[in-house]
Amino acid sequence: MKRAPGRPGADVPFRGRPRFESVSAAVGWLYLLVAGMLEVGWAVGLKSTDGFTRLVPSLATAAAMVASLVLLSLALRTLPLGTAYAVWTGIGTVGAVAFGVLFAGESADPIRLTAVALIVAGIVALKLAGPH
Repeated sequence: MKRAPGRPGADVPFRGRPRFESVSAAVGWLYLLVAGMLEVGWAVGLKSTDGFTRLVPSLATAAAMVASLVLLSLALRTLPLGTAYAVWTGIGTVGAVAFGVLFAGESADPIRLTAVALIVAGIVALKLAGPH
């Protein structure tokens, strides 16, 4: 019989991953999701900075960049690098395209939407294939 980790001599059977690992992986995914949304924010914000010549949009964009990278680095504590980075950039890409189509009058032709669907499929596949 396996013993519960961190409890020498405990008679509690241990099945699967310790609960704290599952919680930290979930927190890592939450950090990654928010980091990806912030990436969308700074990608969209870049357009409004007018080459970083407008103060308020530039400060907001820079703050979103820093926060996104900080949260990505926190997610990397528990998530694999390749998966986390691909998901982070995928969220940013899909979100920026969606924003462009919905609010900036960008093209929504079928080839473009198929490409976005393939990115989403890749993100889902990485999540399903990864250890977390």
